[in-house]
Amino acid sequence: MRLEADFIVTGAMLVDGTGAPARRADLAVSDGRIARIGTFDLPPDVPVIDGSGQVLAPGFIDSHTHDDGYLLAHPDMLPKVSQGITTVVTGNCGISLAPAVTAPVPQPLDLLGPAELFRFKTFGDWMDALRATPAAVNVIALVGHTTLRVAAMTDTGRAADEAERIAMRQLLDDALRAGAFGMSTGTFYPPAAAAPTDEIIDVGQPLRGVKGIYATHLRDESDQIVPAVEEALAIGRALDCRVVFSHHKLAGERNHGRSRETLDIITRAAANQPVCLDCHPYPATSTMLRLDRVRLASRTMVTWSKGYPEATGRDFADVMAELGLDDEATLARLAPAGAIYFLMSQDDVNRIFQHPLTMVGSDGLPFDPHPHPRQWGTFTRVLGSMVREQKLLTLEQAIHKMTGLAAEQYGLAQRGLLREGYQADLVLLDPERVTDAATFESPVQASRGIHAVWVNGQQVWDGQSTGAARPGQVLTRATA
Repeated sequence: MRLEADFIVTGAMLVDGTGAPARRADLAVSDGRIARIGTFDLPPDVPVIDGSGQVLAPGFIDSHTHDDGYLLAHPDMLPKVSQGITTVVTGNCGISLAPAVTAPVPQPLDLLGPAELFRFKTFGDWMDALRATPAAVNVIALVGHTTLRVAAMTDTGRAADEAERIAMRQLLDDALRAGAFGMSTGTFYPPAAAAPTDEIIDVGQPLRGVKGIYATHLRDESDQIVPAVEEALAIGRALDCRVVFSHHKLAGERNHGRSRETLDIITRAAANQPVCLDCHPYPATSTMLRLDRVRLASRTMVTWSKGYPEATGRDFADVMAELGLDDEATLARLAPAGAIYFLMSQDDVNRIFQHPLTMVGSDGLPFDPHPHPRQWGTFTRVLGSMVREQKLLTLEQAIHKMTGLAAEQYGLAQRGLLREGYQADLVLLDPERVTDAATFESPVQASRGIHAVWVNGQQVWDGQSTGAARPGQVLTRATA
């Protein structure tokens, strides 16, 4: 029977996303799906891509992003496709672009981009906008509990009352019906810090019937991390849903090494309830400028400042000396602002990455004038540094975390693996050369060694540029 194909990749080592050893094979794509894998005759009229010396893998799934607005403003998604990403999970840390938030947009929601992006009355309206103007990548959407609070409450500095909980619950139900995969929380941040555990459980009730995702930026990632982990696990049990520990970390030098403790708790919990975690490979994090983080970090770099734009890209300590102010007055002068905090141990990061339930998530803030390099280099840094240089993971293990594991945890059918009949989300890379170029000093730089990326069978990256294709799909629980 003659093979019908749009293109064929020949001679590559296939890393299929399961963690199994790489094998050499050809792969044919037809109508957006993988049509054939193995050894077969090449039709004379089908374009052939020589993959000799390269690795062909499933497209990477970025398990933790804040790309909600970036997808609309920059649909080519250059920072992501240039590192092999074909699917992004949005709405993390309790903040999503919808449902509607009235101006002024409070922190940390403003991390998602300018106020004009917050124009969607319902979560479904935002998803419809993504369908009408597709991006280059697929989207898995979460709705943020903080966004629900801001939409339903006039005073977020207290627990929600019964009427407000009902209103938030209805907004969550509407989002799930529109296709959201679940809800995220960010009780670390002021608009949600006053939300008690029972409020989250009350608001999250619609998750119970749909086996939804509960992703959480924990209430505390430093001294009180164990009670915070236990709270998240309790919420997951109460709502009968999967818990995703977002950007798992131990903040502050006095907590370095405690990943042994937290990972043991997560491992034991996983025997009785669905749970997983995501992480990026850097020992620094990034969010709004906060004094508690400044005092905990060994170094703080300002990523943006509306109060003192001259601080962008500079160390907080240098700005403080320049202004002749103490840290509290300097923060007030810069605010609102964002920052990168060097407050993690690389040993903890490495240990977390090696856990079998850890996925890869960039957690980038794409609208920051001086962003954390993770927005541009997370996945290629894992492949270059953790795999090739440090040998913390095999290539097959790392790609499994980026593909098959994430697809399994988020319930994606026919994605995340190289299988006949699966969607043709693919990345062709040079395993000896792939690396990140983005640095803390110069973060806006495309990765090297990613030769080609396809989303639903259409090429979105050729190693140099993105091209015009925008084949990304808005995935929903019903269609995933």
